[in-house]
Amino acid sequence: MELVCPAGNLPSLRSAVDHGADAVYIGFGGPTNARNFPGLNFDLAAARRGADYCRSAGARLFVAVNVFPTPARWAEACRAVDQAADIGADAVILADMGLLRYAAERHPDLRRHLSVQGSATNLGALRFYAERFGIQRAVLPRVLSLAQVRRLTAAAPVELEVFGYGSLCIMAEGRCTLSSFVTGESPNKDGVCSPARAVRWVETPEGRRSELGGVVVDCFGPGEPAGYPTLCKGRYQVGGRTYHALEEPSSLNVLPILGELAAAGVAAVKVEGRQRSPAYVARVAAVLRAALDACRDAPDRYVPRPEWVEALDALSEGRCHTLGAYSRPWQ
Repeated sequence: MELVCPAGNLPSLRSAVDHGADAVYIGFGGPTNARNFPGLNFDLAAARRGADYCRSAGARLFVAVNVFPTPARWAEACRAVDQAADIGADAVILADMGLLRYAAERHPDLRRHLSVQGSATNLGALRFYAERFGIQRAVLPRVLSLAQVRRLTAAAPVELEVFGYGSLCIMAEGRCTLSSFVTGESPNKDGVCSPARAVRWVETPEGRRSELGGVVVDCFGPGEPAGYPTLCKGRYQVGGRTYHALEEPSSLNVLPILGELAAAGVAAVKVEGRQRSPAYVARVAAVLRAALDACRDAPDRYVPRPEWVEALDALSEGRCHTLGAYSRPWQ
């Protein structure tokens, strides 16, 4: 299986490649990708340097243009696809059908990967995107169980990529409206969940309070780790109790089922986190590289090492991990 790692800047790209990534995915600055944060992403010159660095190390470069652009932003999104082709990217990661058609017609030799934002969760959807737009790979949403992934890989007309580590999203990817409900901006059209301009940190006698668009998301006591305020992972007063009413912060970690994913025929394991630091990318890439190599060399004897689990738990949201929807033993 291919190890696909995130990079929000050139140092992170180099960290990913240097620590074992087979492919790195990036985005251009602005609202053309789903990590549209100030100071993040690549201009054209940096993207060229990143592409050269990947090529020199035998790694591949993917460019995410994974938003659903409004008519006013259509030209900008098409330009991002053109720039990906211009720098010699190995693939573009797309969700919007119009952009998929544009890429297929304007750059037919550029590989097209369906973004997780496309939310293709069944064989019919995969066949549709393969037949209409010639996609060669699809990133599966994090709402599928391991049994469902197995069934898809057995019959899918394209390569399948799954998320292996990083922040979880409990919503159907490509369908979440929580951020736009509070801030007016969404990952679907603006490329950002919980935009930085709407984030506020307030010191109170009770502790440090995080707010998003004027909504109190959480309050943290002295010494308690304070996560970035996303609405789905806040603590709210419900029925007289204050708790994580939607989702408790934790990170997806597929180390325990890596062998089963490989046996199922999954083509790639993806790490979430283009907004993360180069040090984070280096640590996660190194651990997953070691695990994937061990799984490849001795699949029947593969067991995740305790030090791998400890290293990733130290970086996890909430300092714990989960298999998320992958673990549905009743199926």
